[in-house]
Amino acid sequence: MKITFLGTGTSQGIPIIGSTHPVCLSDNPKDKRLRVSILVEWNNFSYVVDCGPDFRQQMLRANCTKIDGIIFTHEHADHTMGLDDIRPFFFKQGDIDLYAHKRVFEALEKRFDYIFTTQQKYPGVPSVIKHQIENKPFKAGGIEIIPIDGLHHKLQVFGFRFKDFAYLTDMKTVPDEEAEKLNNLEVLVINALREKPHISHFNLEEALAFIEKVKPKRAYLTHISHLLGFHDDVQQKLPGNVFLAYDNLQITI
Repeated sequence: MKITFLGTGTSQGIPIIGSTHPVCLSDNPKDKRLRVSILVEWNNFSYVVDCGPDFRQQMLRANCTKIDGIIFTHEHADHTMGLDDIRPFFFKQGDIDLYAHKRVFEALEKRFDYIFTTQQKYPGVPSVIKHQIENKPFKAGGIEIIPIDGLHHKLQVFGFRFKDFAYLTDMKTVPDEEAEKLNNLEVLVINALREKPHISHFNLEEALAFIEKVKPKRAYLTHISHLLGFHDDVQQKLPGNVFLAYDNLQITI
């Protein structure tokens, strides 16, 4: 299984438009972060988790020519607003599989009504196949994917476990019974927004505590704000098995 970090930034990305913060002015490519998303590949299958407003750029940068589906964690704009850019895949492959909570589909159907309409579509509009998911395992690409249910402040969000790999973003609260689904992981990816506490995201201290609780062999931090600091400086402070993810990083499990 290969994982490509398509984006590792928070909702505004890094650099933030108009910001003079030192991290936003950094020349280090690892300090430049698109909106958070990953590409997961196994056995010739390719699935994207979330497609934010940088989706087109991410697909071009990753040289991704095929996706078998998109799996959504939740409905916020930085995780969904690239949906229109599935068109080139639709033109080549036909209908695109989407996996999401019922509430997420309701939001997508409002924002992208022209995609989900049952009426005659404008030429060039993509078509999708909806797979409504709940907090129970589902199949995609021949494997079982296990949702991890959590809270993003008061909003329900899903993380996902793919075999020995798990991806959790925009988490603030993960109940113990959900954390137990993460036992015996090779790799955990978890959000770590900044050092200062935040109402709807793990900060660095909370993310490291969660990693210590779950005890994966390796962990990667994502959904990173410029306020966390320079990539190289933060990495030096992390435990030996914890890494600050960066855009276009690829790992194999």
